[in-house]
Amino acid sequence: MATTSDIKNGAVILHKNKRMKVLEFLHVKPGKGPAFVRTKLKDIASGKIIDETFNSGIKLEFLKIEAKEMQFLYNDGDSHVFMDNITYDQLNVMNELVGKAANFLKGGMNVDLLFDGEEVLDIRMPAHVKLEVTHTEPGVKGNTATGATKPATVETEYTVQVPLFIDEGDILKIDTRSGEYIERVKS
Repeated sequence: MATTSDIKNGAVILHKNKRMKVLEFLHVKPGKGPAFVRTKLKDIASGKIIDETFNSGIKLEFLKIEAKEMQFLYNDGDSHVFMDNITYDQLNVMNELVGKAANFLKGGMNVDLLFDGEEVLDIRMPAHVKLEVTHTEPGVKGNTATGATKPATVETEYTVQVPLFIDEGDILKIDTRSGEYIERVKS
């Protein structure tokens, strides 16, 4: 069993029968009274963030989370199918767990799946993805000085706001954290 001195950012602990990821921590040693550790924890299942204070030296149960690189194959309707790159085993991950990452997943793409034993906890996406524009309205020539944008649908059916000069067939670099357009990729 580990103690509060082993807390690190990104560690996963079992707290009140919930898996919690440590986002921030601070060891506090006041002039009077015992030391303690102030933490900001994220519930992996619900995404809720809470502040929690632990007395220094108490025992905590740390979970060993394994990241495994897997290839996204296709969307099965109510789940997404991933393949292990080493064993070629296929794994179905429910759409609720995939969440917003579904907007950026295209067939053949490698992502990291985070496991606690056999259970999938989360999908770690790359910071940026390159997706092709499948539909957008044509831009009006000479209207680019205003910084205006228009909606564009990419190959994953995700709609993003882009500058007016973007056309169908262009490859866009999109930030997976915010879902925003970054730049047009030169072919």
